[in-house]
Amino acid sequence: MLTETQMQTALQAYLEALNAGDAEAIVDLFADDASIEDPVGLGVKKGREALVAFYRNAVNTGARFQLDGPIRASFSNTAAMAISVVVALRGTPVRIDIIEVMNFDEAGKICSMQAIFGRSNIEPL
Repeated sequence: MLTETQMQTALQAYLEALNAGDAEAIVDLFADDASIEDPVGLGVKKGREALVAFYRNAVNTGARFQLDGPIRASFSNTAAMAISVVVALRGTPVRIDIIEVMNFDEAGKICSMQAIFGRSNIEPL
């Protein structure tokens, strides 16, 4: 059984890899058949190849990610965090407030990630 500390450490590593621009390090935190839905409602990407493409695009935008509170971990295999990202959308700098929920497999790899935000969470800077 995963510990809260293991899940929190994985999410911290995820943020550090995002800010380092290291798509491969991000994807290495995921199981090979993992899925992401970012944002929820706009389609699921599944498998290592799809995740590498998604995260390469994400880090190539120059986005900066910040943790907005403590990482929460459950009594089971789920952890969540509130983050904000500053990125240019169509040339306009914006801040997006996001809740990311990740489920883990028994090996401690992320098997699914959902980024929860909508239009009201995107603010021009």
